[in-house]
Amino acid sequence: MNRDVIVACDFPNRETTLAFLENFKEERPFVKLGMEIFYGEGPDIVREIKARGHRIFLDLKLHDIPNTVYKAMKNLAGLDVDMVNIHAAGGSEMMKAARRALDESGSKAVLLAVTQLTSITPEALKEELWIDHPMAETVAHYAQNAKEAGCDGVVCSPLEVEVVCEACGPEFVTVTPGVRFADSDKGDQKRVTTPAKAHQLGSHYVVIGRPITQAADPVAAYRRAVKEFTEGVEE
Repeated sequence: MNRDVIVACDFPNRETTLAFLENFKEERPFVKLGMEIFYGEGPDIVREIKARGHRIFLDLKLHDIPNTVYKAMKNLAGLDVDMVNIHAAGGSEMMKAARRALDESGSKAVLLAVTQLTSITPEALKEELWIDHPMAETVAHYAQNAKEAGCDGVVCSPLEVEVVCEACGPEFVTVTPGVRFADSDKGDQKRVTTPAKAHQLGSHYVVIGRPITQAADPVAAYRRAVKEFTEGVEE
């Protein structure tokens, strides 16, 4: 199974983002561009980073009525990104609309459905979202819905990768945020693991932000993440 580290470039503007990527002279890391940078700079930042040779996970988590998501995904398909996502909570018809938009556009982007954010605790799931099923069961069910709707994989915590694989098969892609080094601060993430543990749990991709982007030596931190995740051993 191919594994890779995706660097979450959660920066406020083009200048900061490109300055960070300039640190990498030998590697061209797979990068995640999210709402902050996209809403601030627009699609041109995606085109510019893509032109520099980076693969891109465009993390906008579309969640709206099917027709709106279809039209939005049609526009995003023109950016030639490698991954794009929607919220599984939007329902099967919405997910099918996103799939149809990508297929009609000829896009090869991996379509992911977000199951539950890694900032959501089991308590919040029940008390705030009124979902009475346990977290793992909820994520597995959302993943099954996503697969049936034509998605290629899901975004989930590494802690739920095993149940997703059981429900959807080992080839169904799992992209897992909530990954921190053993000696890193967890920030606002709740359901977290280390890169090595994510390897052991079977994640296809891990998304790592601040432990790399805020490191004194981002390149060294990135290489550490790649080594720990691909080999499954903590340094």
